Amino acid sequence: MGAHDAAAVELDGLRYAFGNKAAVDGIDLRVAPGEVFGLLGPNGAGKTTTIRMIVTLLPCPPGSVRVFGLDPAKDRMAVRRAVGYVPQQLSADGALTGRQNIALFTRLFGVPRRERAARVEQALEAMGLLEAADRLAGTYSGGMMRRLELAQALVNEPRLLVLDEPTIGLDPVARATVWERVIALRAETGMTVLVTTHYMDEAEQHCDRVALMHLGRIRALGGTGELKAGLGPEASLEDVFRAYTGDTIDEPGGTRDIRSTRRTAIRLG
Repeated sequence: MGAHDAAAVELDGLRYAFGNKAAVDGIDLRVAPGEVFGLLGPNGAGKTTTIRMIVTLLPCPPGSVRVFGLDPAKDRMAVRRAVGYVPQQLSADGALTGRQNIALFTRLFGVPRRERAARVEQALEAMGLLEAADRLAGTYSGGMMRRLELAQALVNEPRLLVLDEPTIGLDPVARATVWERVIALRAETGMTVLVTTHYMDEAEQHCDRVALMHLGRIRALGGTGELKAGLGPEASLEDVFRAYTGDTIDEPGGTRDIRSTRRTAIRLG
């Protein structure tokens, strides 16, 4: 199977431990090209650890992860060229303008010099940031900062966009705007989107399929409608998660801690 007809992401018995604690405990998963796929679960479920192995920030055993047929354990740089990644924590520099932040990423991704200015302009336009491009990022609202981080991730024209809690800490209007941009971009380019989120409404509205993670394992997998239908006509995705895990998505200290961290970072930026 060649890289162009392979799954966007394929995980085969993926495991990762911090000391004696298994953060990811044997995950099998296939994400199809062009899909918007959600990894859902409370803080500590193993979502971010899984994401970090996919994007090459944590080591993975050979053969356990493939991105468009490429093995991060053997082809790390090739995988990085195929992937755009937006982490949970703020990655934009508040002391630089929006344009300067994105230009920095064109160099980090090795975009040819002659293409850089056009790529920066395209990314700014795609995220609705042209008017604010030459303002310091430290003056941006939380929603604008998140769209700037998305723009940074787009400069290498990735085939896979990986978003780790992309709307944590944002107000409902900013959350909706971020998703609006992501979905429009996916429709335009056909890119695959892999997202982790605590927000069940986002998953129901935007994800083609979801995997419910708990304590390092996938407990349920499928379309949100299909998973809810198994519990009855009035079931919510939160009900599905509770049925499979006996827990709720929003664990104490989970979502709230990340929201607080992001609010503080935005304020200090």
